[in-house]
Amino acid sequence: MTDWLISIEGTGTGSRVALVLALMAAFLHAVFGALQKGRHDPWLSRGAIDASYCVMAAPFALFVVPWPEPHMWPIFAGVWVIHVGYKLLQAQAYTKGAYTVVYPVVRGTGPLFTVLGAYLIFAETFTLVQWLGVVVLMAGIFGLALYNMIFLETERETLNAALGLAVITGLFVALYTTFDAYGIRATANPFTFLAWFFMIDGFLFPILAYRRWRAMPDRPAPGPLMARGVVGGIVAFASFGAIMMATRLDKVGEAAILRETSTVFAAVIGWLVLKETVGPRRVALMTLIALGAVIVEFGG
Repeated sequence: MTDWLISIEGTGTGSRVALVLALMAAFLHAVFGALQKGRHDPWLSRGAIDASYCVMAAPFALFVVPWPEPHMWPIFAGVWVIHVGYKLLQAQAYTKGAYTVVYPVVRGTGPLFTVLGAYLIFAETFTLVQWLGVVVLMAGIFGLALYNMIFLETERETLNAALGLAVITGLFVALYTTFDAYGIRATANPFTFLAWFFMIDGFLFPILAYRRWRAMPDRPAPGPLMARGVVGGIVAFASFGAIMMATRLDKVGEAAILRETSTVFAAVIGWLVLKETVGPRRVALMTLIALGAVIVEFGG
């Protein structure tokens, strides 16, 4: 598998595989966000998820994949710092804002910053048609966030803080997307990067979540919380792993844009699972998001 993936990097086959991986990551990332924002406190949910994928990744990192090359340790340190900042901001944003408002703003700001970062770091460029697709996609995403904001029934008093946190979180999405792409391209075996990433990345948040849980006057039962964490850990492997591999096989900017169709999946999940309102205007905006992604993919 490793040899085949390396052999298709930068080829037409690699581009098609990257497309499938990015769309899979989009759906699973929306599921992941719903798991964190769902019935449990977002901090506790994230702690349970991180603990699960840390434990699951450790045997692969230590005993299965080749060990990282010496130059990878500073890269892993940078990855860890960026992802910790991202998760702290995201948890705080989810604490203060509704899922269907916060999530689109995060995902809308992320791709623009990522495209700019991919240009500066990897010298990737977009055609005018692809930039049109970026504009269409972002118009749909921010339109969806605005629509949700107008008809928001709860958490309105903390809306401004949630939106500010969501924009900053979007910047960190771009940081981790471009830096992770740099990291997974810097090692000979991409699965080495993935295994060590999940083991290292999952270390801190369980400690923070446990301290938060201990301080709660009405603590949730740990059993259902950890069950959610195991499911979330598996989803994280597939979601984050897929998008990282897509950025190794093909352009970072295009993969990032395609992943933001997760906003469409998030709106559907918010309606079906979280019982948040969905109407024809939101369906139209979700269609706009999907159209923007299609223009970016086929406008190159």
